Amino acid sequence: METTGLRERKKARTRQALADAALKLFLQRGYDGVTVAQIADAAEVSLATLFKHVPDGKEALIFDDGTERRDALVEAVRDRPDGTPVLEALHAYMAGRGPFAGDLPADLQGKRELIVATPALRGYQRRLWVASEDALAAAIAAEANQEAPGAATRALARYVLEIPDIAGMDPNPRESLDAIFDLLTSGWSAL
Repeated sequence: METTGLRERKKARTRQALADAALKLFLQRGYDGVTVAQIADAAEVSLATLFKHVPDGKEALIFDDGTERRDALVEAVRDRPDGTPVLEALHAYMAGRGPFAGDLPADLQGKRELIVATPALRGYQRRLWVASEDALAAAIAAEANQEAPGAATRALARYVLEIPDIAGMDPNPRESLDAIFDLLTSGWSAL
């Protein structure tokens, strides 16, 4: 069992206070109507403390650093049940996340709507997904017994990582998620 020290727990509490304050203010005033100084004040920390915890700016405040996402994508590929195709495993993983998981609680629905309506937040979220490309491509290549990811494997990883941005914008995100994975699985035959 992993234990964290006092310093790590305090950092986590401060980071959570900043995230909570940012989301609350963004939902009340809109993303562009909130300054980092207002977020720091609402979380009762200094501006220097805010930037120490979140050097990427205010759009990073309501997201994790992407590490868990990257690790979960790789795990979905590596730890899938025997006989389960890679795309099916990735589809199942994404189907259980955020707007694809079904009825979102009101607080998460508000966060989703904020992200969809705010270009800076959508862009940051997309960068977090795409940052997993190397790790996902390597995991797919390993499962395909490739020494290293080739162009097709890298393209597949990139396509999969673009799905949350594309499908998340749709009024019915789950339906779009399913349609895109169906396309990736069967290939484009419309032309």
